[in-house]
Amino acid sequence: MALSDITPVIIAHNAEATIESTLDSLAAFPRVVVYENGSTDQTVQLCHTYDNVHLVQGGFIGFGPTKNHAASLAETDWVFSLDADEAVSDELLRSLDSADLSDLNVAYSVDRHNFFKGRRVRHSGWGSDWLVRLYHRGLHCFTEVQVHEIISLTPGSSIRRLRGPMNHAAVTEISQFLVKIDRYSELRRAEARRSYPAPLILGKTMWAFFRTYVLRLGFLDGWRGLVIAVSNSNGTFYKYMKVHADRALEREQRGNPE
Repeated sequence: MALSDITPVIIAHNAEATIESTLDSLAAFPRVVVYENGSTDQTVQLCHTYDNVHLVQGGFIGFGPTKNHAASLAETDWVFSLDADEAVSDELLRSLDSADLSDLNVAYSVDRHNFFKGRRVRHSGWGSDWLVRLYHRGLHCFTEVQVHEIISLTPGSSIRRLRGPMNHAAVTEISQFLVKIDRYSELRRAEARRSYPAPLILGKTMWAFFRTYVLRLGFLDGWRGLVIAVSNSNGTFYKYMKVHADRALEREQRGNPE
C-alpha cells in the first residue's frame, strides 16, 4: 500500500479556519506530520483531535528551510508536502495510493485548484497550477529561500503527474491579502541583496497589475480577478519599496541622502 510509504507533511500557523478540512482529507494515511509555528488560535488544539497526526512545535525560519526541517521529521523517505489550507480530493488520494515509488528519481506533481471565497479562480495566474509535492527526501528538497519555495530537482530527476485535484482554500477573507503582503515583503526584505530606484519600482508595480489583469486574463475572473491583480501590484510595490526605504535611510544616516 503506497499510502503507508508516504508521509504528508504540513507547516501550520494560525490555520484553524482550514486545518480540519486538510486533516480530514488525510485520514487514510497512517501518520501525518504537522509542524506548527507560533499559532495563537485553535490550530494546536484541533490537531490534537486527530489520532494519525504527529504534532511538532517549533520556530519559523523561512518557508523553504522550515518545510525541509518539517520533512526531516517524517518516518518515511517519501514526503507529500501540502499547506494547511489545502485538501486532497478522493481521486488524488487514490492516485497517491497507486503511485509507483520504486524510482527515487521521480517526483510527482499535483493539479492545485485555487479557490477565492468559495469559487475556483481559473485565470489571474491561478489557473493551471501544477506543483511538485510528492518527492523522495533523500534526493529532493525545497529550495532554501524565504518565500516562493519550490522542490529542487536533480539533473536525473523526472516529473510525473498525479490524477485528481488538490483543493486550495487560498482566500477565505480579503483581508488575508493584506496580511500576506506584509509577511512576504518582510521575508523578502530580510534576504534582499539590492534595491531599485523609485521610478523602476513604480514601473514594476504597474506591470504586475497589467500582467495579472490583462495578460493573464484576470478580468475574466470578475471582481476576484481585480482583487488579485491589485494585491499582486501592492505586493510588488512593498516587496521592493521596503528595501529601497532601508537603503535610503542608511544613506541619510551617513549624511548622503538621495
